[in-house]
Amino acid sequence: MKGDMRMLKKQTVWLLTMLSLMIVLSVYYMMSDQEDVAYIDTEQQPFEEAVQEKEEAEDVVIENMTEVDHDELFTTIRMELEDERNIKKDRLKDIVASSEATTTEINTALNEIDALENVTTKETILQESILTTNEAYEDVLVRADEDKVHVHVITDQLPKEEAVQIMQMVKDELGEIVVDVNFQATNS
Repeated sequence: MKGDMRMLKKQTVWLLTMLSLMIVLSVYYMMSDQEDVAYIDTEQQPFEEAVQEKEEAEDVVIENMTEVDHDELFTTIRMELEDERNIKKDRLKDIVASSEATTTEINTALNEIDALENVTTKETILQESILTTNEAYEDVLVRADEDKVHVHVITDQLPKEEAVQIMQMVKDELGEIVVDVNFQATNS
């Protein structure tokens, strides 16, 4: 009987200790920095959403380009591309910050982050440069994939000579790469 009482007391003490620990951890979690909590909550979902949004955006670009206002379309594509690249950068930064990553993995991740930032900068430079070459260009969108660069120009017409000039500008900035130049007629 005394053995049962001691066992019951040990179980009660253990249960109360675990319950106290859970309460302390819950309070700590609720009181912790909200940015960290938001980061944890959003880390799992955005990549799937970004892939789905990218697929939807590609459908819009290819199939419904004339039905969408050009300014909104290019702005949407730019935002989605930026979001996608930010997600990639966040994953690479997680590798860099990880205590389990090897030096090689960290260096590779840092190089990929630099490459993403470099491509983004060059796209912006190209967009501005191409836009200033002709007053008839309303907007320009440059998107660099791994093996191809897509240039979309909003203008009434794009003669072959101008398309070749755009292709050369892209190659001067990004090196020898396949360049796809398209134009979309203005609404006016």
